[in-house]
Amino acid sequence: MTRQNISSGAPWEPIVGYSRAVRIGNAITVSGTTATGPDGKIVGAGDLRAQTVQTIKNIEAALVKAGASLKAVVRTRIYVTNIAEWEKVGRAHGEFFGEIRPATSMVEVSKLIAPEMLVEIEADAVVERGKGGKGRTGSKRAGGEAGSCP
Repeated sequence: MTRQNISSGAPWEPIVGYSRAVRIGNAITVSGTTATGPDGKIVGAGDLRAQTVQTIKNIEAALVKAGASLKAVVRTRIYVTNIAEWEKVGRAHGEFFGEIRPATSMVEVSKLIAPEMLVEIEADAVVERGKGGKGRTGSKRAGGEAGSCP
């Protein structure tokens, strides 16, 4: 099967040796993604909900590059630095995935790679053979241009 590595253009990808996402056949795996904006800075400093929204937009941008959409997501893994605020993350996740309903987990971690990062999300997607899983079925949010993401 052909392997497609998707880059966000982040300078640390070649240093660490990873891709934003990898597609092999109809499976796509998206690396842990944060709320980095087009300028390389964290969107929504101090705002867990805003960071979650930007993170999911960044995941969506990677999926689009891989020929898919959020509709193809079958699993997310959410890492937060303060589990007491789980509902902010959960509600934002639900805005995008409320009808898609992927399997998910949310766990608290002591910290992420930068102190201003409050959430990191991974995603796995599966597209039907010959299809890209296009569309945002279940998403209540309008699409937006997402920037590079660490």
